[in-house]
Amino acid sequence: MDRIVIRGKQPLSGTIPVSGAKNSALKLMAASLLTEGELLLENMPRLADTRFMAHLLAHLGVKAEEQSGNRLSLTAANLTGTTAPYDLVRKMRATFNVLGPLLAREGKAKVSLPGGCAIGARPVDLHLKAMEALGAKITLEEGYVLADAPAGGLKGGHIVFPFVSVGATEHAMLAAVLAKGTSKLENCAREPEIEDLANCLNAMGAKVSGAGTGTITIEGVPVLNATVWPVVADRIETGTYAMAAAAAGGDVTLTGMVPAHNQALWADLREAGVMVEEGDTSVRIVRDGPLKAVDMQTAPYPGFPTDLQAQFMALMCLAEGASVIRETIFENRFMHAPELTRLGARIDVRGNEAVVRGPAPLKGAPVMATDLRASVSLVIAGLAAEGETIVSRVYHLDRGFERLEEKLSACGADIRREKEEA
Repeated sequence: MDRIVIRGKQPLSGTIPVSGAKNSALKLMAASLLTEGELLLENMPRLADTRFMAHLLAHLGVKAEEQSGNRLSLTAANLTGTTAPYDLVRKMRATFNVLGPLLAREGKAKVSLPGGCAIGARPVDLHLKAMEALGAKITLEEGYVLADAPAGGLKGGHIVFPFVSVGATEHAMLAAVLAKGTSKLENCAREPEIEDLANCLNAMGAKVSGAGTGTITIEGVPVLNATVWPVVADRIETGTYAMAAAAAGGDVTLTGMVPAHNQALWADLREAGVMVEEGDTSVRIVRDGPLKAVDMQTAPYPGFPTDLQAQFMALMCLAEGASVIRETIFENRFMHAPELTRLGARIDVRGNEAVVRGPAPLKGAPVMATDLRASVSLVIAGLAAEGETIVSRVYHLDRGFERLEEKLSACGADIRREKEEA
């Protein structure tokens, strides 16, 4: 098993290219099940999660080929089955989203319920209710979802989500594009990844309108076609490296991204005393003075992303004053707080609120990653800490960050990966 070793107090300077978005790439990969033609995804991140999804798709008969230039070719001309077994679904919730495309194209699917999640309960009830609204018959049997479309296939339906859910919105879209008639989805998530999926589906011949707003309308089509699609830049990776630069100090430019996708973060960073200079497809982050404490609350897009909460907490450990961080999306998402305190952070967690008092004189220590976003918050803290920080269980990091050590090292960070001692 690998670990990351960081020697802190090295200012960052240089350029970091932003990779394609993991959260978009996984759903775009599931969309390959909807067509017999080739779906060629460009700007594909090379991650543990995308490899795992490719493994599941291959089990279903999809031909997946990595190509040079971060491209992935997916061809589902000859599906060999409609069952996604537990062993291939339990490790990652996004794999559950193959159910909708299989149901839409093949008329049936058998998909294992996803496993538990370290950051709290994330039920799939909304996903299943969306499928039922399109006419599917859903039964649960021995930990599996058995879904059957009515004779003649799925039919357009009216879906009102009781609360905003990115995964359920995307899943409903993936099923409705091949349903007969018109589907109307209300109280939809508005994330950029939703728009990316809709635009890709439209390039394949779908008729999706309203993505990025609260109401999405889909006119079903009989078939979808081959297309080439570039995965949107990862706004979570963008925000992560922006906060790494702010924590370590220095001058870093992030390239190949969409500044508009992180407006909530930019506002908070500016309030904290960080210079944020937006370009068309780049953003420059400069921090050469003290940080100021800023209160923050996570919220659905365009609010502050829950996937950047841990990173922001690490940054606030260095700020002058007390900042209150409220997590409104997931429970149990402060598991990084005890590990940050091992580095010297002063954090008081009460329910869904954490009070961070700084500036804390962080000092390197061995710490353990608990989930994907928590793991990178420890890297950020390590960049600012005095001495050596060792982050173990970095397989969490590999799920969502491509070439992290290489990108940070290129900007002057003293960071390396090594095998953990037996």
